[in-house]
Amino acid sequence: MAKDIEVAGHGDLTLKDYHDPPPAPLVDPEELGSWSFYRAIIAEFVATLLFLYVTVLTVIGYKNQTDPYHHGNECNGVGILGIAWAFGGMIFILVYCTAGISGGHINPAVTFGLFLARKVSLVRAVMYMVAQCGGAICGCGLVKLFQDIYYIRYGGGANELASGYSIGTGLAAEIIGTFVLVYTVFSATDPKRNARDSHVPVLAPLPIGFAVFMVHLATIPITGTGINPARSLGAAVIYNQPKAWSDHWVFWAGPFIGAAIAAFYHQFILRAGAVKALGSFKSSSHM
Repeated sequence: MAKDIEVAGHGDLTLKDYHDPPPAPLVDPEELGSWSFYRAIIAEFVATLLFLYVTVLTVIGYKNQTDPYHHGNECNGVGILGIAWAFGGMIFILVYCTAGISGGHINPAVTFGLFLARKVSLVRAVMYMVAQCGGAICGCGLVKLFQDIYYIRYGGGANELASGYSIGTGLAAEIIGTFVLVYTVFSATDPKRNARDSHVPVLAPLPIGFAVFMVHLATIPITGTGINPARSLGAAVIYNQPKAWSDHWVFWAGPFIGAAIAAFYHQFILRAGAVKALGSFKSSSHM
């Protein structure tokens, strides 16, 4: 079978050893009648629930162990490093478990970026986001159910701007942090790399989880690290205190902007989507 032809930078033709999947339609009537579609939605709901349950419990446990009013000190608990590991580690685990079912998004910003790149349909993107937000709310609800006193006392894991930082700084932190995450998702799932590096599909959850870990190390002191609107919404809804809703828009606008930039950068700069389309048009016009 002949290999596909790829249009290079100046209209040169090179052989492709991989196949790009066709763009996802905005609405796919067939997927609405498929059990795999609803199974994927359930997987996103459960994965986001587990993600919030474990990570928010880690945050609350750390604050309790370092609370001086309960004989705690800064040497107790997992520290910021441990919190970052909890978030990154859970993403690694959950992406590994759900990638073959739903793609392992577990984040509306990731879903939004993949939708802009036409990797998922509009209907699937909307349903994923609803499932992710619902799962996040239920995950935080379980934490409050099991540890009601600690949950309220230690802020419910809600995101908020740290004192001394402006809204602009917090927004920039969320944009850049989400860009790193979504850019990693695109790179780890790129069919071109999957074809040429057979180990990439197996290791894909690792760089994604590690990206979450690194971003948390950088931005926990600024915003508590959102980079996931569902995570921020779930904590805000269950904690439901004014400080949880203060500047909450930052934790939606920042991730969505960062995801959009990452999608554009990967698709049109690194993969040269616009250049390939132009080269293909020029080639066909000369035939």
